[in-house]
Amino acid sequence: MMAPTIFCTIISLLLLPFLISQTHSQQQYLNNKQLKCEDTTNSTYGNICNSNPSCQSYLTFISSSPFYNTPSSISYLLNSTPSLIAQSNNITDVNPIPTNTIISVPVNCSCFNNLYQHNTTYTLKTLGETYFSIANNTYQALTTCQALMAQNIYEATNLTAGLNLHVPLRCACPTKKQLDEGFKYLLTYLVSEGESVSSIAEIFGVDEQSVLDANELSPGSIVFFFTPLLVPLKQEPPAKLQILTSSPQPQPQPPPPPSPEGGGGGSSSSSTKWVIVGVVIGVVVLVILLVFLFCFYRRRREPPLPVVESTKILSDSTTTEGTKKVSETTSTSESWSLSSEGIRYAVESLTLYKFEELEKATGSFSEENRIKGSVYRASFKGDDAAVKILKGDVSGEINILKKINHTNIIRLSGFCVYKGNTYLVYEFSENDSLDDWLHTMDKKYKNSLSLSWIQRVQIAHDIADALNYLHNYVTPPHVHKNLKSGNVLLDGNFRAKVSNFGLARVVEDQGEEGGFQLTRHVVGTQGYMAPEYIENGMITPKMDVFAFGVVVLELLSGKEAVISGEQFLSATINQVLEGDNVREKLRGFIDPSLKGEYPLDLAYSLAVMAKKCVGRDLNSRPNISEVLMTLSKIQSSMLDWDPSDEFERSRSVS
Repeated sequence: MMAPTIFCTIISLLLLPFLISQTHSQQQYLNNKQLKCEDTTNSTYGNICNSNPSCQSYLTFISSSPFYNTPSSISYLLNSTPSLIAQSNNITDVNPIPTNTIISVPVNCSCFNNLYQHNTTYTLKTLGETYFSIANNTYQALTTCQALMAQNIYEATNLTAGLNLHVPLRCACPTKKQLDEGFKYLLTYLVSEGESVSSIAEIFGVDEQSVLDANELSPGSIVFFFTPLLVPLKQEPPAKLQILTSSPQPQPQPPPPPSPEGGGGGSSSSSTKWVIVGVVIGVVVLVILLVFLFCFYRRRREPPLPVVESTKILSDSTTTEGTKKVSETTSTSESWSLSSEGIRYAVESLTLYKFEELEKATGSFSEENRIKGSVYRASFKGDDAAVKILKGDVSGEINILKKINHTNIIRLSGFCVYKGNTYLVYEFSENDSLDDWLHTMDKKYKNSLSLSWIQRVQIAHDIADALNYLHNYVTPPHVHKNLKSGNVLLDGNFRAKVSNFGLARVVEDQGEEGGFQLTRHVVGTQGYMAPEYIENGMITPKMDVFAFGVVVLELLSGKEAVISGEQFLSATINQVLEGDNVREKLRGFIDPSLKGEYPLDLAYSLAVMAKKCVGRDLNSRPNISEVLMTLSKIQSSMLDWDPSDEFERSRSVS
């Protein structure tokens, strides 16, 4: 196995000069490393985060016919909004864009695992698509095959049509130094053939040195064609960029061989050279094919992994109850908590733990490792995790989480089935739940520190981003059904992770009304359940929007969803925003632990949005995508906000 790999690497290095078209500078972020998927240096995964957790950012995209030549189609691919793309480029949101036009796309850029990215999703269309082609062809080098492989569960050799991929797009936020120099945005620009740092700087009306500094370049470096370059901007990008005179190459290709009409020995020499190149490429393709066949044959011969030490996965024979027989124990009778279908799918993509491993990792499920209820803190080789003990059939939750890969949704890494219980292993969230930070009276939270205004807005944006992913990008769409502050976990950077998908449901037949189902089994938490669900058992994505509105009101006020008895927080916002003295009533409504350090106008915008979300009529509530865009605008408006301004303003009023 090593020899073919080494040979392929050598051949790739020999061919690399033919695959690169250069101009006059060098880009040190990526340096064309996106062309070698086995190159896993840090720069291939994304741009490193600084102290700025999120920001308004811009991407550039080259329109192409027939698929991505309208604001709607481009926004669908890049997870933006058609109206914002149209506004940013001074075009209509319905008319086609001329082919090969460079379009600026406004997006929200956020820090995830110390890397900046803007998240979108992509459904594989054909069998021949690869991580390399998706990164360089479909997304025009706005992502890399390395980043795709790192953030998706599918092996590179197992990509099939219909799979949903998580796509992290490269973006960045200005550093403090750049902000001090007046730069508000960073734009990810795709270098075209023949362009240089100076020509790109001229397009955007910025100083060449600022572009060099943003990319850690020096004068006289080399920038490669079809690689992303960061351009710092002091204002929004120009409404009209440029139309490329030649078609963009979705993937760098070797130049065509010279015409034999050149005459003389030069023609003979060139022909010989291209024959050699053709032979080399043919050999590489043959070697890759042989390696693939060898790996495929070896993979098929590998035995299945055991679930637990005392459990074996057997054949698909059925029991008298009509379900597949999936386990056989060596000691006492142990029943599975998962349906057989759930096990079959879960085995494909999750780690299968032994019960002894979980015992050791949790200190025999000791009280000191108990987080809350049946959730325990665990440590696997120095890495923290959360282990949740469940009874009954949890295959639904497993099958949802195993195919979801989103920054703001808790990640399920594995499971174990032992003596009738299912043990789910999740990523660990260091800062517990949002409910703990907003409502507990423990000294750990209230008496020492509280969530800042910026953190609260970011948390709201994170939750909306997760719901938008569930409602619009998962196939088929899902409704969480149990969103509440207790099911929103906070990681070490206070970024939100939506958890607890035990009640989640698929919503079929998505139409103009968003699709709905009816149930007689109404289950949920008082204060968060939408009226139509309580009264009629109606399940729609709008019930998540209602619950989200309640969580935003909790973030604003610090109060619980049920204030007292039958008084719900969702009903109080109408009294705050209606009638006279709205500003004073809003100040009285907002959490006093913020100590006045918040922009009142943006707090008002957030409260109005929350009021719309908790409207009694589900048709009056906004879609979660509209909510997400409103939050993005609020975040963008906060870039120039300084908490000290509020303090000075309050002093002057006094």
